[in-house]
Amino acid sequence: MSEKLDILIFGAHADDAEIGMGGTIAKHTAQGVKVGICDLTYAEMSSNGTVETRMEEANEAASLLGLTVRTNLGLPDRGLSATRGHIERITQEIRTYQPRIVFAPYWQDRHPDHIACSELIQEAVFNAKLRKYLPDSEPVNVEHLYFYFINDVYEADIMVNVTEWYAQKLAALSAYRSQFITGQGTVATPLNQGYVERVEARDRLMGQRRMITYAEGFVSKLPYVVDRFD
Repeated sequence: MSEKLDILIFGAHADDAEIGMGGTIAKHTAQGVKVGICDLTYAEMSSNGTVETRMEEANEAASLLGLTVRTNLGLPDRGLSATRGHIERITQEIRTYQPRIVFAPYWQDRHPDHIACSELIQEAVFNAKLRKYLPDSEPVNVEHLYFYFINDVYEADIMVNVTEWYAQKLAALSAYRSQFITGQGTVATPLNQGYVERVEARDRLMGQRRMITYAEGFVSKLPYVVDRFD
């Protein structure tokens, strides 16, 4: 039986979760929270790197962030769509790890795969709780679904102070050498033209609103509940 997770994060490609919430992941794993990442594809359509190198980089990043588990569903890169088969695979992943909290990419982004991933996760989170959907597995009621930003940033409902853990986020991003570093034979893409520096600037700007050095922002479609105002 697979180990139950507190948090399960979905991304279309390895590095999506690290870009959007690497600091938040590091903060939670440091406090003993069981966090997993599920990459939907092997990013086989990426201009740089190979499936093999990308998997090695993803595993290195997982170790740096202290993940409990990292999986890959092997769905087609640039072929994600809200088909029955794709939704069922993701639903089964949720039921396997039974997370209380799920994260997905924000539903607006310049990359179509990030948008498709967001839609698929929302469908799967809903279906995971239905007793008669895939009745051979136990239903799971996810308590919270939050959305993280990758390329494009919109108004955040919630921010997490990740200042103390930001070095871990940068280290995890640095693991993706095939994507973020230029070299002989690499193709120029937005990712290797100062992308990590722009992510860092974005996270500084997010934190500036509350006098925090680095923060990561999130969105919830449901009201965020607090016990009291302090």
